[in-house]
Amino acid sequence: MSKQYETVIGLEVHVELATKTKIFCSCSTAFGGAPNTHTCPVCTGMPGSLPVLNKKVVEYAMAVGLATNCTITRHSKFDRKNYFYPDNPQNYQISQLYAPICRNGYVEIETETGVKKIGIHEIHMEEDAGKLIHDEWEDCSLVDYNRSGVPLIEIVSEPDMRSAEEVIAYLDKLRLIIQYLGASDCKLQEGSMRADVNLSVREVGTEKFGTRTEMKNLNSFKAIGRAIEGERQRQIELLEEGKQVIQETRRWDDNKESSHAMRSKEDAQDYRYFPEPDLVPIDISEEWLQEIKARQPELRTEKLKRYKEEFEIPDYDARILTGSKQMADMFEAATAICKKPKKVSNWLMVETMRLLKEAGQEPEDMKFSPEHLAKLIELADAGTINSSVAKEVFEHIFHEDVDPEKYVEEKGLKTVNDEGALRETIERIVAANPQSVADYKGGKEKALGFLVGQTMKEMKGKANPGKVNEILKELLK
Repeated sequence: MSKQYETVIGLEVHVELATKTKIFCSCSTAFGGAPNTHTCPVCTGMPGSLPVLNKKVVEYAMAVGLATNCTITRHSKFDRKNYFYPDNPQNYQISQLYAPICRNGYVEIETETGVKKIGIHEIHMEEDAGKLIHDEWEDCSLVDYNRSGVPLIEIVSEPDMRSAEEVIAYLDKLRLIIQYLGASDCKLQEGSMRADVNLSVREVGTEKFGTRTEMKNLNSFKAIGRAIEGERQRQIELLEEGKQVIQETRRWDDNKESSHAMRSKEDAQDYRYFPEPDLVPIDISEEWLQEIKARQPELRTEKLKRYKEEFEIPDYDARILTGSKQMADMFEAATAICKKPKKVSNWLMVETMRLLKEAGQEPEDMKFSPEHLAKLIELADAGTINSSVAKEVFEHIFHEDVDPEKYVEEKGLKTVNDEGALRETIERIVAANPQSVADYKGGKEKALGFLVGQTMKEMKGKANPGKVNEILKELLK
């Protein structure tokens, strides 16, 4: 390759909002229902049905716009985007083109060369389409309209990204902002966050953009990274061979790590947009805007700074704790109860992360209560249970959310601190292991560890290890 090429990337990120009902009707938005059970005449496009705007959708869109430094459009309205596809029962989608709810924002991402600002062109509200299910056995396609009418915001970035790393950093930043706002769970694997990648290449130093393609079917950060690299290489090869890149929408197949053309890429004029006649414009008053601003929660950037200052948590730990809203909420709730932030942090950073990894889960899947974690920490700190028992109990808290106090009582797991009982057991262990006693007195420290282990085994792990050490050293003088 004789020429040097630069990748230019912009994203269209679709986010399903966490409302209980759809954008224009009262049907449920719950994920996983039987096909075509969360439907009505409005979201299936029946003639004569009329949409009614869900106020919560507007408020979530405003909140995301404020958190991404956008200007809120005070007089916003909806438009019809006309296209024909089986998953679109009305043959049009209610969206926003001319007056989107948010404009001209940005988010900052961390790159190898420092902080970079990624521009947000606009955020607009729209309804989702249904879902096409391809049945290979029957050689047909089926349509599930449960998703039709689910509220979306589409976050359209400027073409400011230059690599897969920047794209993933941007998406991760958006994901955390939206999760912290409670506007969506942003699960790529469930489709509640979907990113379409618009990508082109150009020679380094060239101002003019190359011909862009749009990549779809990207349901993980890893798939997005592979798709970007694959499409970049494909376009460069075409240009090196003297061929033209065609403006089109391509479907990424992550199993084959390749893409194929779906259809030509449309521009706005191809959709014949016109104002939606069945919905009145949205007028956002100053009072309403201030109300939404007042509700904005503490976001990750501020939380990260506070954890390090208020709780004296190391930067690495603070980043892990704030890297998920669920994890941050758990940390703060448990800390508020037991007032031991470092202890809470350690349990979340070590044991919780280990168990999540073993179960193939994310922090969002945690089901145990902060009250039970705080109780466990108190039990361990008070010496009621030792560290090995604490780990055992925590596994039950993690999986079953048991009350640690009741569990310890029922299972008889309290630490034995009775010096008489301990001394009697230790004397027996010492008498039964003369060689280890001789080794210890000969300077082999490991021998003491063996005797401690034997004592703990004898007492079924319920002895206080510190007390055992103390008595052993006294007896072996």
